[in-house]
Amino acid sequence: MASMLSSSALPTQSLSLNSLPTHSERSNKLNSLSWASSFPSINISVKSFTLPPAPSRHKGSFVQAAWTRRSRGELAKQPNRKSWKQRTDMYMRPFLLNVFFSKKFIHAKVMHRGTSKVISVATTNAKDLRNDLSSLTDHNACRIIGKLIAERSKEADVYAMSYEPRKGERIEGKLGIVLDTIKENGIIFV
Repeated sequence: MASMLSSSALPTQSLSLNSLPTHSERSNKLNSLSWASSFPSINISVKSFTLPPAPSRHKGSFVQAAWTRRSRGELAKQPNRKSWKQRTDMYMRPFLLNVFFSKKFIHAKVMHRGTSKVISVATTNAKDLRNDLSSLTDHNACRIIGKLIAERSKEADVYAMSYEPRKGERIEGKLGIVLDTIKENGIIFV
């Protein structure tokens, strides 16, 4: 097989130094057909750029990490920002009991905080209770209101609720009777 291929069968190329392209000719050809040559050339001088202004170092501006606690001065500047408890309390304790005592009757309701939907209501001013009770504001009326709120809350599948006393309000007397009666009828206060 080696005898079949002879040097005369292969085409011969004569290479001379004059026929080869020089380095500058090759680089011109490559630049004209290269990938980089497809982009337009833009002449940008360094002097045309302006640096952004340096941050001011006056007393009111400073950089603070997001996880750090805000100072009291900052809290005074942003009084509308809610605390963690205010933001999460609605989800941790969604059902809120509201009890109102007037000179003539007692009114209690359970509301869902997120939707403001009333879950259960009981009042001594209702037609069915107004005629049956001897007094609409005594301790017996408080026990009846507590029992009705507990029953109606259970019907709505609410077994836990919370009560937030107003500023300076004590949980005693008629309010204590209403809350104790609700607890006795199987509702948990959280």
